[in-house]
Amino acid sequence: MNLPLASSAAGSAALPASSTAALAASAARLLRFLLRNPMTFAGLVVVSTLVLVAVFAPWIAGHDPLLQNLASALQAPSSAHWFGTDEYGRDVFARLVYGSRITLYIVLLVTVIVGPIGLLVGTVSGYFGGWVDNLFMRITDIFISFPSLVLALAFIAALGPGLEHAVIAIALTAWPPIARLARAETLPLRNADFVVAVQLQGASSTRIILRHIIPMCLSSVIIRLTMNMASIILTAAALGFLGLGAQAPLPEWGAMISTGRRYMLESWWLVAAPGAAIMLVSLAFNLLGDGLRDVLDPRSQS
Repeated sequence: MNLPLASSAAGSAALPASSTAALAASAARLLRFLLRNPMTFAGLVVVSTLVLVAVFAPWIAGHDPLLQNLASALQAPSSAHWFGTDEYGRDVFARLVYGSRITLYIVLLVTVIVGPIGLLVGTVSGYFGGWVDNLFMRITDIFISFPSLVLALAFIAALGPGLEHAVIAIALTAWPPIARLARAETLPLRNADFVVAVQLQGASSTRIILRHIIPMCLSSVIIRLTMNMASIILTAAALGFLGLGAQAPLPEWGAMISTGRRYMLESWWLVAAPGAAIMLVSLAFNLLGDGLRDVLDPRSQS
């Protein structure tokens, strides 16, 4: 006779007492997963290190990244210059450290632009269907049909070279996959019981999309955005390498490779240091995205 009461008490005890408790439980679950998954933990460490390096760049760099000293040009790595110097005698390590700020600036700004646009377009298209879905998805197909780098080059040609223009060009090419994902997540939700119940209560389509559909799609979109950060870094580096992104003398990693390739046979560090930074950070974002998918996507859990 007491068994149902005991099981009911156990079930209620398992439920979080508040939103703060639920958030703490989710954070503890994420921490346990990271400790069990060394690859995801390594990606998180690299990304966290990148953020710390960007924040504390003036204290870490040790040299002015723009200060030229032709007497020290093309010096090999040493205790005075950990990653050597470039053709103008500028410290490569300092330029690499300050370049992390430009990389994070591009990644964060593109993500802030792409996430809301792709999420809104995808949820509206999937919820309403019909001609709205056809219109939005045909526009999305036009953007997806071109390689992202080629499309970014076309926008840069129209806007002109520059860091801000590179951000706009990358954002214009990065939102279609987010919209496609949000639409795919919305299609089964628009006929779900909780959505029908809210509709019967008289809620408007705007309220349903903003309060009920978008929160259900957020986890998948966050995972995709995290994994897209690697492609954003590579595209930004490619634009910088072609001279269409950040302009000299800004220490952007792709631009550093572009200027250093003329001396790479005798001064290998000019290309190796920024190339290794691009590879390491891109790999870290991919590993972190894989880990977030395992944590946030219930379909990936056994």
